[in-house]
Amino acid sequence: MSRKIEGLGVGNRWNAILGSKSAARHVFTNRDLIALIIPLVIEQLLVITLGLSDIIMVAQLGEESVSAVSLGDSINVLISGLFNALATGGAVVCAHYFGSKNREMISLTAKQLVYATFGLSLVITIAGVSFQRQLLHLIFGAVDARVMTDANTYFFYSLLSYPLIALYSAAAALFRAQGNSRVSMFASLLVNILNIGGNAFCIYGLRMGVEGVAIPTFFARGIAAVLLVVLLYQARPYRGKPPVDIKGILKVRLNFRIIKNILGIGIPNGIENSVFQIGKILVLTLIAGFGTSAVAANAAAATLVNFNCLPGIAMSLALITVIGQALGTGNTEEAVYLNRKLMIITYIVMTALNIPLVFTVKYQLAVFNLRPETTELAMMMYLVHNISSILIWPISFVLPASLRAANDAKFTMIVSFASMWIMRVGLSYIFARYTEWGALSIWIAMICDWIVRSIAFSIRWKHGKWKVHSNFS
Repeated sequence: MSRKIEGLGVGNRWNAILGSKSAARHVFTNRDLIALIIPLVIEQLLVITLGLSDIIMVAQLGEESVSAVSLGDSINVLISGLFNALATGGAVVCAHYFGSKNREMISLTAKQLVYATFGLSLVITIAGVSFQRQLLHLIFGAVDARVMTDANTYFFYSLLSYPLIALYSAAAALFRAQGNSRVSMFASLLVNILNIGGNAFCIYGLRMGVEGVAIPTFFARGIAAVLLVVLLYQARPYRGKPPVDIKGILKVRLNFRIIKNILGIGIPNGIENSVFQIGKILVLTLIAGFGTSAVAANAAAATLVNFNCLPGIAMSLALITVIGQALGTGNTEEAVYLNRKLMIITYIVMTALNIPLVFTVKYQLAVFNLRPETTELAMMMYLVHNISSILIWPISFVLPASLRAANDAKFTMIVSFASMWIMRVGLSYIFARYTEWGALSIWIAMICDWIVRSIAFSIRWKHGKWKVHSNFS
């Protein structure tokens, strides 16, 4: 048996290892997967780099400006999450039609996604501009007058950029649904260059305040969004996949059946993301109760752990495309095979990344210049997250991407909602009150949340109940 396997090609070795019974060409070959996944990893790295560079540059403006940008960004994260959730819904529906090579439905779905995301962004922008000051005062209360003034300036430009972010999210998702992640990677690189360069010019050269951070972001997103829309208009095929054709999009024709399918995934995904962010904010109030040292340790650890899960986040985006296209062919066995294959790859890559990070955490934390006791606490937080990222995180956060791709987003929403409030939020308060773990208790409660999610998602996938939802009417 071993000799037989040794004589097989790379693709057939995977078939032997993973138990695939199909001898036919798979929807995604190994080369296709590499071409999809590597740009996604680079794109996620660029996103993290952009966030870190913005923090460093804003810090030059003073604490008031840092606070103002932080307040505005807390809202921006929620709104961007809504656009990304809706884009994910469109990507799932479109990926199914890519699998079945239905060019007409690919085009219709792409247009409906653009209509939906752009329409939502206009409503949010108009409402936000109309009630901007009232909204900021309602959410953040009576903050320092200088901070509120800067927050209003920064948030105004953020509101104007929402339609551009919506177009960018929709277009990038459509290219990923095709399997072409290189476009979104280069678009992300362009945003980084324009945004970082613009920030440096406005802040260091023109000596501007928070508008020196907001205006470059507006133009960077705008240029990238226009570029992606132009590329969609060119309607080019990619590695044997049909093109995404949005010609005639200005002649608005709404298809409520397709929009319903997009919202059927986008709304649960949006609720899931929003609840997740709100839950994180709530547990942060507990950490504040443990003192300044705990807050500093949590901030340092939370910044570093972004790198721990980077390949997993990229893989979850890849699974939307891979599983969606596999199910579009009507072959659920192919979806099971590809899911198992990509989950194994996720574990291998996450392990290869995080083991070296464990042994270098002390040097990573040194850049924050923390006190020894604060560094020790941050190290404990980091190690809890790091080790769990290898063992638990992939099933907890990568596997549900396959369920969403199978049109089973309501289940992932319900599980995530219940686990977030019962395990992460609930246990955080219990551990904080009845244990001696201090601020570390919040991180332990987070891992308990991951465990519950992993069990629920594993059972759902193994029993195959997602197959009932895997087709669009």
